[in-house]
Amino acid sequence: MTRWVGLLRGVNVGGVRLAMADLRRLVTDLGHEDVKTHLQSGNVVFGSSVRDADALARGIERALADELRLTVPVLVRSGREMAAVAGGNPYADREDDPTRLLVSFFATAPEPSAVAGLTVPGGENVAFTVTGREAFLHFPDGGYGRSKFTNTYLEKKLGVVATTRNWRSVRTLAELAA
Repeated sequence: MTRWVGLLRGVNVGGVRLAMADLRRLVTDLGHEDVKTHLQSGNVVFGSSVRDADALARGIERALADELRLTVPVLVRSGREMAAVAGGNPYADREDDPTRLLVSFFATAPEPSAVAGLTVPGGENVAFTVTGREAFLHFPDGGYGRSKFTNTYLEKKLGVVATTRNWRSVRTLAELAA
C-alpha cells in the first residue's frame, strides 16, 4: 500500500466549492484507504494499491466531475515524493516565516526553455527554483497574496497546470503521507 497526496487546483479559493467530507467520501468510494483531508483547500492523503499517480489523478477528477459536477485538475504525489519536496527546499534555511515559502506543484515538468525564460515581474522581490515538477518560491518582503508571481502566472509562463501550497501545508502533507 502506497501513501499518496492529492492536490486539487483552485478549490475553495475561487468559485469552486467542495466540502472536505465530500472529498473524503469520494476518494474512499474509489477504493482508497485511510483517507484524510488537510485544511479546506483540496488536500487529500490516502493509501492505495494503485501505483500509477496519473491514473489516481484521473480517477479523482472523473469522480469529481461525475458525482459533484466539478471540473478540477488533480495533481498526485507519492508520500516519498512529498518527503523529498519537504526536505529539498533551498530557501528553508533562509526564512523563519513559513507563509513566505511556497511550493508550486506542476502536472508535468515544464520545458527547459520555458523555465529558462521565467522571470519575476518588475519591482518584486521573489526567489524561485524550478526542479522537475515543482517550483520552490520565497517571498522575503511579504506575502504571496500581494504578488503577481502567482500560480496563474506560473501556469501561463511555463505552459503547465499548477497548484501552489504554503510551506506549512507542504510539511504537514508530507508528514501525513509518511
